[in-house]
Amino acid sequence: MTTSTLDAIADKIATGTPLERADYLALSKTTDLVPLGMLASDARRRRTGDDVTYVRVVEHKVGEPLPEAWPATAGEIRLVGVPPTAEAAIAKAWAAVERANGIPVTAWALADLVPLARDLEGLATLARGLREAGLAGIADVRLDLVEDTAIQWVVDAGLAVPVVGVHDLPVNPVVFLRRVASLQKVTNAFRAIAPLPRRTSVEAPSTGYDDTKLIALAVLLVDGVDRVQVDWRQHGAKLSQVGLLFGANDIDHVPASDDAPLGPRRAPLEEVRRNIQAAALTPVARTARFETVPTARPEIAS
Repeated sequence: MTTSTLDAIADKIATGTPLERADYLALSKTTDLVPLGMLASDARRRRTGDDVTYVRVVEHKVGEPLPEAWPATAGEIRLVGVPPTAEAAIAKAWAAVERANGIPVTAWALADLVPLARDLEGLATLARGLREAGLAGIADVRLDLVEDTAIQWVVDAGLAVPVVGVHDLPVNPVVFLRRVASLQKVTNAFRAIAPLPRRTSVEAPSTGYDDTKLIALAVLLVDGVDRVQVDWRQHGAKLSQVGLLFGANDIDHVPASDDAPLGPRRAPLEEVRRNIQAAALTPVARTARFETVPTARPEIAS
């Protein structure tokens, strides 16, 4: 990609002019990460300023008994695993929300709910049941594992789909990212996109080059979704911080625990904040509903 091409794309982004197919291809084909990262960072700053949101998550596995109380520091309780039936999925959601004491609860992977529901009508019924249970949204939506129609039916049933991601590294990132943009235009459902694959391939693992480029492309090619997310637990502190330099502005899966066996500066929350600030950005705690919260919450009684 020539400097003149990059400048022309930068001018379009600055003026709000929609990018075209030729622009998508030029961005995807570039091998120079530095100007691409700068372009993505500028686009991120115009969209959301210098704020980087993060959410402290407590996971709870299906089949395990609910605890008497959740950590007061949590911004999200996330139910994970595969429930045996649609009815069990709804019942577990009801029980978790009742015990959450106001902490938003998300639950399940959409790819696992689809077979439980059997068909789209059943999926809509299941989604309404989860919404009525008080869920803040589906916890896991991987676009390469579900059809667009499944997402549309869930959204039409009134259940939130706050984050969209991908299971495997996309063969064609432009196709994947523009699919997200098109679906967002129809549903207006997503608050964030998590572009890095959830599954790590042993045969063909992604590289730091692949990951940072994909983050930057997600910022530039997915209009209508304000947040580009990295997963602190999966990707670690280093890649998460580098991702911020390439336009990411949301960090998922920050532990809710304040335990610091390696000292207070290595406590998860302190390390997340420090890494965000080191990138000249501002850390902002959020909930699963993407609502800003204070950095400390009162203790929750059992």
